[in-house]
Amino acid sequence: MNKKLPILLFIFGLTLSTAWAQQDDTSYKRRVLETSEVDLLFSYYNQDGVHAAVTGGEGTEELTDATSTIVLRMPMNEDDVLTVDVGLSAYTSASSSNVNPLDGGITVSPFDASSGESRKDLLAYINPTYTHNSEDRNKIWSANAYLSSEYDYFSIGFGGSYTRLFNEKNTEITLSGRVFLDKWNPVYPIELRDGFFDDRITGTGTYNPIFTEFDTETRNSYSLSLSFSQVLTKKLQGALFLDLVSQNGLLSTPFQRVYFSDFADFFIDDFQLADNVEQLPNNRFKVPFGGRLNYYLNDLIVLRSYYRYYWDDWGITSHTASLEAPFKLSDKFTLYPTYRYYTQTAADYFYPKEQSLSTNEFYTSDYDLSNYNAHQYGMGVQYRDIFTSASILNFGLKTIDLRFSKYDRSDGLNAYIITLGTTFIGN
Repeated sequence: MNKKLPILLFIFGLTLSTAWAQQDDTSYKRRVLETSEVDLLFSYYNQDGVHAAVTGGEGTEELTDATSTIVLRMPMNEDDVLTVDVGLSAYTSASSSNVNPLDGGITVSPFDASSGESRKDLLAYINPTYTHNSEDRNKIWSANAYLSSEYDYFSIGFGGSYTRLFNEKNTEITLSGRVFLDKWNPVYPIELRDGFFDDRITGTGTYNPIFTEFDTETRNSYSLSLSFSQVLTKKLQGALFLDLVSQNGLLSTPFQRVYFSDFADFFIDDFQLADNVEQLPNNRFKVPFGGRLNYYLNDLIVLRSYYRYYWDDWGITSHTASLEAPFKLSDKFTLYPTYRYYTQTAADYFYPKEQSLSTNEFYTSDYDLSNYNAHQYGMGVQYRDIFTSASILNFGLKTIDLRFSKYDRSDGLNAYIITLGTTFIGN
């Protein structure tokens, strides 16, 4: 399924970058990347809650996801680098399994997972990026592409960026843009599909939902980003960023049920049949902006702070604030305690279960669009070997990074994520 929890959005924002300086000896130009590098990344994510959008805002949100990623950076010449990011994500979702709760088990309930095939899926993607640096390393161009696929969703994207460094590389400005062209293969709740019949339906009157299939099956997204970073003092670095994002097409999720307050209830066992699926506008405009401030406290501790404000024309505003304080235990080991706070207002179209009228134009019971706040606590440890003494297949081990994060949301959703990353460089 394409629907992902915002928790998977843990890692975002702007990182401050440093370019290679040009050598005084013009007979030799130092390469942007001296040798190939490989990142091997793995993450395991687990969540649970009681407000599944698949079952109209009430039901299990249990989900597990295991993701493996390989990032290969290859120097093409002195000035150019090719980066290829390939990933595979396999997940099992109790809520997604209830798109068709009737394909397994004897008694059906929104708080139990079906054993059918819709309980699991596989997402695969590839994201190549080509980067070119100018002779003086003060101008950087990049172009990238993106391709991903899962059983009900296909996405293709492309974009590029331009970076300009000034003031002896103490000032950096980046302008970038991306386009995503997505295609749904809509999967609707089982009771809304043509030919559905089950003699176990109970309720007053005749089950008669107002559902019709969506006319469009595409979703397009366009983003324009501007970032500015500055070395303020020997100990202080800052950055500001602004994004403009426009989306159009099928922004509703076809398998997310809605129950109306002015419709009679119908059940099979404990499972309530949908009155319709969520209906959201075909356009959305988003504006996030914020900044980072990093302060070098001493040789042992660096403070990294982040803030983002978000607004969109669906009525959501949000605030995100985070703090990370890497603590250097030794020349090779660093500890990373982190904290992140998030709060948002509800979308104009959000209604808890059975609180929307069928006469409303737009409605959803997806609690990702509700009013909530969340806390995320994390701890990580990094091992760094600048001499790459350990090696595998002619690649030296540069870093090992292990992190754990716990996420608690005010609507009852809880999650944790474990990530393991390693970086190898060619010998």
